Amino acid sequence: MKHSYLLLFFFFYIPIFAQYCTTVGPTSTVDSNVESVVLSGAVGTINYVGCPGVIGLHDLSQSVNVSLNAGGTYTISVKFGTCSGNYAGAGEAWIDFDQNGNFDPYESLGTWAGTPPAPVQIWSFIVPPNAVNGITRLRVMQREQGTIPLNPCGTFTWGSVTDFGITLTNGLDCTGYPGDDQNDAIVVGALPYTDTRSTEVCYSNQNYVYPSPDIYYYFEPNPLLAEVQVSLCGANFDTFLSVVDMNGDVVAYNDDADDCAPQSALSFDATALGPLHIIVEGWGALSGDYTLQINASYVGLEDAETVSFNAYPNPSQGTLHLTPNTGAYQLYNMSGQLLQQVDTESGSIFEMNHLEAGVYLLKKLSSGQVQKWQKL
Repeated sequence: MKHSYLLLFFFFYIPIFAQYCTTVGPTSTVDSNVESVVLSGAVGTINYVGCPGVIGLHDLSQSVNVSLNAGGTYTISVKFGTCSGNYAGAGEAWIDFDQNGNFDPYESLGTWAGTPPAPVQIWSFIVPPNAVNGITRLRVMQREQGTIPLNPCGTFTWGSVTDFGITLTNGLDCTGYPGDDQNDAIVVGALPYTDTRSTEVCYSNQNYVYPSPDIYYYFEPNPLLAEVQVSLCGANFDTFLSVVDMNGDVVAYNDDADDCAPQSALSFDATALGPLHIIVEGWGALSGDYTLQINASYVGLEDAETVSFNAYPNPSQGTLHLTPNTGAYQLYNMSGQLLQQVDTESGSIFEMNHLEAGVYLLKKLSSGQVQKWQKL
């Protein structure tokens, strides 16, 4: 069903959490196990005793926490051992310094390979100066029959995985980096739209498709949009692009675009769509720099149903009168944002004094159309 639109010209004279892999670790509580972990921070100390063993992840990130200063040097002591039999394996520890939700290879504190009983491993490490302030995790893993490097998200039969809380200070302040999740999505402005960012710092994994950091954009289609084109061509890493509605249902997605693989690009029909999230992330655990470009084609006014309704005076300096006095009218800006609605049964006047001078879109709805629009 078509809707009716009228372009209005108003001239006013007046003087806007990281998610870690947790399905990890052993399926048995016997044999290989981290026996102890000791880490003294700027504030607080981890003094952990491992046995008896725990199936899966032993998550102490909410109850055991130490503070580390960016740029500071610290020492961690780990005894890789056993709760019963002695078998060969490997061990490793990581701190998620960039808080992207992953334990990356460059965040490894040290590795061990051998057969218990083994000497205590003592590793000295420097917290990167650009470590991201806030609460993150230390993960310590021992895997029987494992080899270096270990997969920090691996599952296996014998061994252990334990997480501890780490508070990083004096590092990178990520306040003012919007888009980390759907509740803080970056609002897409007028089209064509361009935004340049990096997923390498201050963005975490929200586990949408891949374990890479995600950046969310909020996009509300203009009622006159036909097709929307979204592109990450030119990014310096392998990307993945998704468009989902507010219920999380997928509208469109792309991994490798035909003309710029391994970067992503897609297009979708925006007619009859409500607000959307556009999600930028890397393939796998990749991250990097990108420029998001959003363009669109528009439904011509000749394609919209014409009906006999009038809004006057047009241009207006503040008050707009509507005829006929039946149905409802909605006022949008040219970014598709609903600004005001009037039910003509209770009045037929739009007051415009609070709006800036510019071009707006008026939409007339019959009662049936109101239900359809609200549903979408």
